[in-house]
Amino acid sequence: MEKDRLEFFRELLNGRLEDLLKNAEGTVNDMTDILESFPDPTDRASLESDRNFTLRIRDRERKLIVKIKEALERIEDGTYGVCDRCGGDISEKRLMARPVTTCCIECKKKEEAIEKARGF
Repeated sequence: MEKDRLEFFRELLNGRLEDLLKNAEGTVNDMTDILESFPDPTDRASLESDRNFTLRIRDRERKLIVKIKEALERIEDGTYGVCDRCGGDISEKRLMARPVTTCCIECKKKEEAIEKARGF
């Protein structure tokens, strides 16, 4: 991949990483700022449900942060845009849709077909 395209993806990934880290910090601040004395059990249950939902989202984002950091490492070591399975190039169109991907569309289709056949 050309240097200017690699730099584009580096900036894209770094921007996304920065956004995710800001969201995580905001969640921590929000959860520590809320007064938790609710005399009504329904209000308390609603708060707990909302917190659970937020924490599940943040956990997904935490996993994405790991993938973004791995993608940035691949940019540094020169393997970004190369399929882990077949060794071929990953199309820019696919990288635009999913910048953290590690496999080309054909290998991903095969993987999903196998998962579907196994009932996952």
